[in-house]
Amino acid sequence: MDDQTRIELEAAAFRSLVDHLRERTDVQNIDLMNLSGFCRNCLSRWYQEAANEKGIDMDKNGAREIVYGMPFAEWRDKFQKEATPEQQAKFAEANKGH
Repeated sequence: MDDQTRIELEAAAFRSLVDHLRERTDVQNIDLMNLSGFCRNCLSRWYQEAANEKGIDMDKNGAREIVYGMPFAEWRDKFQKEATPEQQAKFAEANKGH
């Protein structure tokens, strides 16, 4: 496989992941973190870092809007729920030493 095809496939997979996460507003970021070690905010941070490495001026809010499909504050108000004590405990356990 040539590099251009690989890049195109990776970009398509990324878009599919973002679309999936936008549709699954029921899945909370803390659940993603607890199960996979990353969440929508991580994905947006990686996007921002990649843009900045290419000399593209992108801030955290701009990157989050790309991943969330709307301003993060709007998504948070519409879909984010308060983390349960169990979710918080699992997060704390999984992130010891970070």
